[in-house]
Amino acid sequence: MMRRDPRHAAAFAYDLVVVGGGIQGAMVALEAARRGRRPLLVERNDFGGATSWNSLRIVHGGLRYLQTADLPRFFESVAERRWLLRHFPDLVRPLPCLMPLPGNGVRRASVMRLALLANDLLGATRNRGVRADRRLPPGGILSPEAARARHPGVDPVDLEGGALWYDAVLPNAPRLVMEVLRWAARAGARVLNYLEVTGLITVRGRVAGVRGLDRETGEEFEFQAPVVVNCAGPWCRALAARLHRDVPALFRPSLAFNVLLDREPPFSLALALTARRRGARTYFAYPWRGRLLAGTYHAPWSGPVDDPSPDERLVRELLRELDDAAPFLDAESAPVLRVHAGFLPADADGTVRLATRALVLDHGRAGGPEGLYSVSGVKFTTARRVAERTLRRVWARQGWGRLARPIVPRPEPRAVPELDELERLRREAPGLLRSRLQSLVVEEAVVHLDDLLLRRSDWGLDPGRLPSVADAVADLLGWDDIRRAAERARLATAAAPLGAA
Repeated sequence: MMRRDPRHAAAFAYDLVVVGGGIQGAMVALEAARRGRRPLLVERNDFGGATSWNSLRIVHGGLRYLQTADLPRFFESVAERRWLLRHFPDLVRPLPCLMPLPGNGVRRASVMRLALLANDLLGATRNRGVRADRRLPPGGILSPEAARARHPGVDPVDLEGGALWYDAVLPNAPRLVMEVLRWAARAGARVLNYLEVTGLITVRGRVAGVRGLDRETGEEFEFQAPVVVNCAGPWCRALAARLHRDVPALFRPSLAFNVLLDREPPFSLALALTARRRGARTYFAYPWRGRLLAGTYHAPWSGPVDDPSPDERLVRELLRELDDAAPFLDAESAPVLRVHAGFLPADADGTVRLATRALVLDHGRAGGPEGLYSVSGVKFTTARRVAERTLRRVWARQGWGRLARPIVPRPEPRAVPELDELERLRREAPGLLRSRLQSLVVEEAVVHLDDLLLRRSDWGLDPGRLPSVADAVADLLGWDDIRRAAERARLATAAAPLGAA
């Protein structure tokens, strides 16, 4: 259970405090707890609510890394995709991907045939231990006619065919973050949202804990632990500066965003789309809950990282480039339901070249407090592997021996009804629905309406149905008019079409 009680949590000592409730922090807490340690995870807002919430949700297995012969990254991606498919088959599923091949550059049938063969041979373990209905078939080259049969919008004229391969997809990425946290809590972790770390407690140069502010009540607390792991995502650099010193290499922000279009997808797989001109970007577009989700657009960024909202010019540029690559989408005329935007680490200031390796900084070895670490991950897919790498360092430095094998299995996944089921229960069994909602609110630390509708479920993702769903949930939870108005205003901001981050 993830019951939110900062006062109770402050009464215990922990082996480590993890700062940040996105996928990276959640994985650090999980991997520590599964190995018998007692972590406390704190998040200044809600769990999984920033970059993790705004991802494209595709779990890439590393095919693109073969282009640069980056085999370590390829093998890591394959292994971590397999881990997600094995442990979260209810939330992760196979995704067929099709790339039209016009016969130029790497998009030639001869080149992609070799790439797909290498992908299958080098990724031969991709299905080991994976449930039968979640296994990924081998890829191959389709003829122009076969490519058109898989997707009628692909024009076979002047095409050599299509490259077909399989990755995985997370239709509900925030729910996966919550299931990771539920697993961590079952293994002994405590997790607190809306708890901001305001300072580090040290004794003779060593970490002894953190001071924290409950952003809901204004109360201040101290939490005891000999290790603090900073996994604050885009804010990890600012937190490192507050707790020790600024380290620019930790996070140089670049803007990344995807768009959800009110367009019924004319295909059932993911398309890898590139316009026929030199230097054109490659985008992925695929069906997501009856709409079209497409991205990712990358742009340089300077300034603070509190609001990753792209301006309308950048959004329109993404839509134009989608239409250049696939005119049949008519993306520019489609209403934009939501822009999913966040920050990713770049390898230099003012560039869109993304960092390719996660950074784990031991502040104790850099003249700072012993027991303080900062982590900057680069991919949702490989967050667990980065967590293991981080904990190996912590274990060794703390004298805890070798990193033990995980010993706590995943709990049964929580059955969160789909939106249609929610509305059916509201009509036919309001008492049962009220009980289930109250249980969800308590057991998963729901504080605000947007926590429930955007990050514990997907009920708030349909803009057309959002107002009625919000009112129904407020009724079932028994909120008065003042609470209802405040929560509706907050939800409107969180679910705005542009800048929903």
